[in-house]
Formats: sequence, C-alpha cells, structure tokens
Amino acid sequence: MTAAAPPVAPGASPQGDRRALFVLLAIVFVNMAGFGLIIPLLPFYAKAFDAPDWQVFVLFAAFSVGNFVGEQIWGRLSDRIGRRPVLIVTLFGAAATYVLLAFAPSLWIACAIRLIGGILSSNISTIQGYLADITPPDRRAGRLGLMGAAFSLGFVTGPTIGGILAHPELGVAGFRPPLLLAAVLAACAGLGVILFVRETRRLHRDAPRRGRLEGLSEAFRHPVIWRALCVTLISIAGFAGMEATFGLWGEAKFGWGPREIGFCFLVIGVVAALAQGLLTGRAVRRFGEVGALMIGLALMAVGFAYQPFVTWWPLAVFGMILVALGQSLAFPSIGALISKAAPSDRQGEMMGLNTAAGALARIFGPLSAAPLYAAFGAGAPFAVASFLCLPALLMAWQVSKAARRPA
Repeated sequence: MTAAAPPVAPGASPQGDRRALFVLLAIVFVNMAGFGLIIPLLPFYAKAFDAPDWQVFVLFAAFSVGNFVGEQIWGRLSDRIGRRPVLIVTLFGAAATYVLLAFAPSLWIACAIRLIGGILSSNISTIQGYLADITPPDRRAGRLGLMGAAFSLGFVTGPTIGGILAHPELGVAGFRPPLLLAAVLAACAGLGVILFVRETRRLHRDAPRRGRLEGLSEAFRHPVIWRALCVTLISIAGFAGMEATFGLWGEAKFGWGPREIGFCFLVIGVVAALAQGLLTGRAVRRFGEVGALMIGLALMAVGFAYQPFVTWWPLAVFGMILVALGQSLAFPSIGALISKAAPSDRQGEMMGLNTAAGALARIFGPLSAAPLYAAFGAGAPFAVASFLCLPALLMAWQVSKAARRPA
C-alpha cells in the first residue's frame, strides 16, 4: 500500500458526483458573494479613516500576504486530513474576520485583520482540490470554468449589494452593514459544508509528512507546473495592480462612487459568469488548455491597453468586459494544466502553490501600482498590466512545448 491517499468519490454513482458538484458550486457562490461585497468598497473604507492613497494599497496587499501563507498551509493540509474540515475552518474564519473588520478602530488594525483574514480564509486551493477529486482529468478545465462562473456570480451579487448597503457619508460605521452581511454569508457557506459536503479524501495519519520546501522543489522541477505558476504570477500581478486602483481611477476619471463601481462589477461579473459557464469548456475542447490560455491572455492585454485612453464610461466598461472574457479562458486553463500534471495525492498542495503564486502577485501588484499611480497617473497600472501579459504569453507558449515532450 502506498502512503498517498487516493481520492474517494463523494457519491456511489455519477449522480452523487453531480450532487457534490452542485453543492460545491452553491457554497462557492455564497462565499464569494460575501467576499465580493468588500472588494470594491475597500478604497472608500480606507478613506473613511482619512488614509492617503498609498495606505489603500497596503489594505489590499495585507489580505494577499495572508493568502500567500494560508493557501500553502491549507492546500497541503487538505491532502492529508481531508477537504471538508479545511473548508469548515476557513469559511468560519472568514466570517469572524469580517465581523472584526466592521468594528476596526483604526486603519492599521484593519490591515492586521485583513492579514489574519487572508490566512484564515485561504480555501481556493482546497475547493479546486475537491473539484479535481470528483472530476476526470479531461473534464477539469470545464468544471473549473463552472467554479469560476460561481465565483463571478458571487462578484455580480456582492458588489451590487455592497454598493447599495454602504453609506460612506457616515464614515467607518457606514461600511458595517455590508461587512456584517459578508460575515453572515461566509457562515452560511460553512454551515452548508457541515450539512451537505462529503469528504473526498481517505485519512492516512501514517503517511510521511512532507515539508513545504519539498513540495515547492518538486513543482519547480516539473516542466509544466513551474511554467504555469509563472504565468499565474505574471498575469495576476498586472491585474491586481489595476484592481487596486480601479475605484480610485473610476472616481478620478468619471466621478464614480461605491454604487457606480458596484454597477461596473455587476456587468463584468455577468459576462465572466456566462463566459466561464458556457465558453471555457468549449474553448478548451476546441483549442486545448494552452490554446485557451493564450487566447485569454491576449484578450486581457487588449482590454488593459486601451483603458487609459477611454473618455466615455461605456467604453471603460467594455474594456473590462474584454479583461473578464480573457480571465474566463486563462485562469481555469492554468488550473486544469496544473491539476493534470500533479499526482492525484498532491492536488491540494499543487493547487495551493498556484493560488499562493496568485496571492504573491496580489501583494506586489498593488504595492507596485501605488508609485505608478502617484507618478504617472491613473492609467499607468492599466498600461503595466497590458505589458505583463506579453511575457505571460511567452511562458504559456513554452508550457505547450513542455506538455508535448515525453515524460
């Protein structure tokens, strides 16, 4: 008997797998709706503390620092003790930090809460590992696309509700209603795991423990996985820098407030959800994971590139729609490439490394966007995001060459 734990189907039949998939997607939607409530409001939340622009970027980056640490821990732990307990802990951990954030007395304490929240709520790799457990390799890109659609629908719902509930004119207290609602949604998702999610991993307490550096070394020796991780790091760094400045850019360019930002995210989320639910699987079947990845990166580059020159707000929304379409193709394809290349007993660990690479990008993206924004104006982060898609495209092409080589 090997020490590795093989996946165990959550149901006794394909219907059981489908039920598990639907439950998982519902939990992703509820969880991301709560998360999406907060993201567009953060610049305005920080300004309620009279924070300068650079501190807004620190608030964004703090959560990503926590994610970078947490995803590696929870993803690897989910391979060992199971997906279900990790999901329960991370969802209720997210709920607790939303409550604390609602009553933070200062911006620096809010940053510390976001840091802890990033660690406690790092469950994306665990969710992806669960999905890999119940899905054949040739269908993973399509199902990761469905998971992405659930994420996007959560972002459709979240920012819209957050924009309605937030009252910036009341100061910090005006952001408590959306933050407390986010806590309720995260807790509901955790309750959903307790009631409806079955475990997909056997427990092997006698399995040898692997150090974090051992898994990282293995990933960087793999010709496909390390290149896919680089694509994640490069492409998300540009996107995160743009994302962190988007509220400030919209305010400076068009006089947008939380409600207008929420509406923009609504449009983007609808497009992304439809694309990931209906387009990603078909594109991967037609062009393969690498082909879909490269098309997605090209669309993101174009969407970012023309945004600094926009003077009419509908064109700004259209540019972000192009970015959303590109993401819908690119990011599920990266996850599918890594999942197919990773051993079955290390899905959570390798997915965790991918998510950690994205978290690392979300640290440096906002922090590098701050001086760009200050020195060159609101359009600079868009230009840099477009430029970074080019080396990501080159790396994706190298992934296709590595994937064709015999093992």
